[in-house]
Amino acid sequence: MDETAVDTQGRYASLFNELDSEALLTLGLVLGATILLIVVSQAGLNWLANRLQGQARFRTFAMVPVTRLAILVAAIAISVPIIIEPSLGNMLALLGIAGVAIGFALKDYVSSLIAGVVSAVELPYRPGDWVEIDGVYGEVKHVGLRTVEVVTPDDTLVAIPHLKLWDHPIHNANNGDISLQCVASFYLHPQDKADWVRTALRDVALTSAYLRFDKPLLVVAEEQPWGTHYRIRAYPMDPRQQFVFLTDLTLRGKAVLSEAGIRPALLPPDAVLSSEGELRGKPR
Repeated sequence: MDETAVDTQGRYASLFNELDSEALLTLGLVLGATILLIVVSQAGLNWLANRLQGQARFRTFAMVPVTRLAILVAAIAISVPIIIEPSLGNMLALLGIAGVAIGFALKDYVSSLIAGVVSAVELPYRPGDWVEIDGVYGEVKHVGLRTVEVVTPDDTLVAIPHLKLWDHPIHNANNGDISLQCVASFYLHPQDKADWVRTALRDVALTSAYLRFDKPLLVVAEEQPWGTHYRIRAYPMDPRQQFVFLTDLTLRGKAVLSEAGIRPALLPPDAVLSSEGELRGKPR
């Protein structure tokens, strides 16, 4: 073995203390106390939180991970001087290794922070926008430095990291405006009166209490192998009314078509339609 290898091995060996029985016993006690404190604190805080009401309950639940982290940090602070010789050189080496490990572990976090800066400049979304990101659709409530918070139609708050900007399309339905197009679909028999159906659906939209009259109103039809797919494309007065607007168009449209004897499209029981109304064939 050459002198360089021996020197390198010696430097690495000098980082660590010799672990005698007393040191091993101390480390075992620290490990046992850490596990015991984590288990007791989590059980105690959960027990207390379940007996509280309102905000106090949620604040107590929030203390569980903070308490666990504090116990782990204290255990590491006690254990490191036992294992590693607490000299200036050793501490610098340890901090360097820890910095590399933390940097690698937090690369996605840093990427989200950079994407947050980009989003503040390019404005792909802003509070009040209705967006779809990675399959999540809802209203943007808050744009933070790392995440964008979206409230879904089911009133669920979803925090989406900004790093989705790099490799996912961002669908913005209104893009900072109060105009948001809604599409109500009707699937009808291909032999029914197309002109009458188109006029009737247009009248349904024009008589809606939620319609915004200064925006285009279209009724479009597309022939499919199973029938005719009609779409009402219209704008509600406010983007937050989109769901009641679609419900109003759908229910009143069905009633008008049913009274006129317009037949719905008949699909095979095993048929599958895409979101665009196209027949996908038999499900697996």
